[in-house]
Amino acid sequence: MAGTVHVVGAGLAGLSAAASLAEAGSRVVLHEAAKQAGGRCRSYYDPSLGLTIDNGNHLLLSGNRSTLGFMRLVGAPEAALTGPDEAVFNFADLRTGERWTLRPNAGRLPWWVLRAGRRVPGTRARDYLAPLSLMMAASGNAPGKSGTIGERMACEGPLYERLWHPVLLAALNTDPRESDVGLAATILRETLGAGGRACRPLVAVEGLSTAFVDPALRYLARQGGEIRYGRRLRALALGPNRIERLDFTDESIPVGPDDGVVLALPSWVTADLLPGTPAPQEFRSIVNAHFAVPPPEGAPLLLGVIGGLTEWLFAYPDRFSVTISGADHLLDEGREDLARRIWIEIADLYGLARELPSWQIVKEKRATFAATPAEAARRPGATTRYRNLVLAGDWTETGLPSTIEGAIRSGTSAAQALFRTGMCGRAQAQGVA
Repeated sequence: MAGTVHVVGAGLAGLSAAASLAEAGSRVVLHEAAKQAGGRCRSYYDPSLGLTIDNGNHLLLSGNRSTLGFMRLVGAPEAALTGPDEAVFNFADLRTGERWTLRPNAGRLPWWVLRAGRRVPGTRARDYLAPLSLMMAASGNAPGKSGTIGERMACEGPLYERLWHPVLLAALNTDPRESDVGLAATILRETLGAGGRACRPLVAVEGLSTAFVDPALRYLARQGGEIRYGRRLRALALGPNRIERLDFTDESIPVGPDDGVVLALPSWVTADLLPGTPAPQEFRSIVNAHFAVPPPEGAPLLLGVIGGLTEWLFAYPDRFSVTISGADHLLDEGREDLARRIWIEIADLYGLARELPSWQIVKEKRATFAATPAEAARRPGATTRYRNLVLAGDWTETGLPSTIEGAIRSGTSAAQALFRTGMCGRAQAQGVA
């Protein structure tokens, strides 16, 4: 009889690993230090707004196959993600007052760049060839060995300022000029390079917990999994080639010869628990702002904003929410002053009163690892020197930057790696192949 798999960390990476393991028939025990699951992707009630919000705004795309597969596995409701029927991206330039809509066609052949009405204003069809150089430069190279985007593509001009910079900054959370080409290339290949069908924007309008966390917890419960909250791991008992014991703050749990362990913790926590584990050392911040004002009728669900502090504006039914990536320069700014600056931009975009409504600012200092070549090269794979221990997390080597897609993909990779070590029977291994 197969043993137990202990998954430590109930963020999306841990939930993904746990769901994959449970699907294959493993007995799963999920340990989480906090009082709730979800990690950096969860919903909570904010009393200052009187609303339930997410601790970070996240945009998904219809090409995020790992995320959509996870949602199907755990039985997430079909309406959990909302978006247009086709790839449509609305933009506004605060400096010029211009507005436009980017509309990639559904197929892989990008004929949309030949139509001025589908492109960014002031750009030519041949300007859109630049990403091809990124994908070609990254082909066949090890992580972190492809160089930077700034070395491969001209980071200037109308198209860069109005499309590539906001898109790549949002995806990488790092200035594109210094970002790793390989990470950018993977995103482009799986989304825009796959045609408009893979680029349809999707937003969890009812909250990240509704879309991901709650369905995963229900699925694990149906599969006989056990979820333990308030369980902070303080040490691992390391044997010659396996983990022998998990030491939590309240108890120690022996890890039997047939048991496995998935560490789905932040990189800095993992590095403390497992000295010598390669891990990213530099991080980038994200600032999210929320305003308790229902958007006017007809406001697009997602608006890319050029020429201001606001970068991506989400129009939820009960509020406006803003995401600002690569936000290290805003960490020391006063929260109310920051909220006021952002709100004025929203008010001007929609003709609303400039008086500051109820607001909330969420600053996440270590939101993602810095997506530079040096940090990409530090990412470890799922396996470790210990045969019964694997790693999960968006900071591990997934080929993607720190995204929901990367976190979920890391969880399935960790489950597969654990099965390959022989920690289960053949039937189970086939279950996650």
